[in-house]
Amino acid sequence: MAQKYNLDEEEKDILESYERGEWESVAELEKEKQRYAEYARSTLKKDKRINIRISQKDLESIQNIAIEEGIPYQTLISSLIHKYVTGKMIEKNRAS
Repeated sequence: MAQKYNLDEEEKDILESYERGEWESVAELEKEKQRYAEYARSTLKKDKRINIRISQKDLESIQNIAIEEGIPYQTLISSLIHKYVTGKMIEKNRAS
């Protein structure tokens, strides 16, 4: 079906993925919209800049998580810091 449309390669991949049933509706859509709106608000109200050094491996992991979440990695880092300092970060036990 992807051949019917004048699509670039990325658009074709997305359409084919959809047609294979790989997409799911977002549960609690309004809640998710609010969550991403808060990310946007947090991004816009930044008033201090910091520089930190982290390992390349950690940065790549953060960037991959941010891609999965659909947000910029700087926003993810800021969100993690905010959750930590406000006591909202939940530690998850990792299986060994």
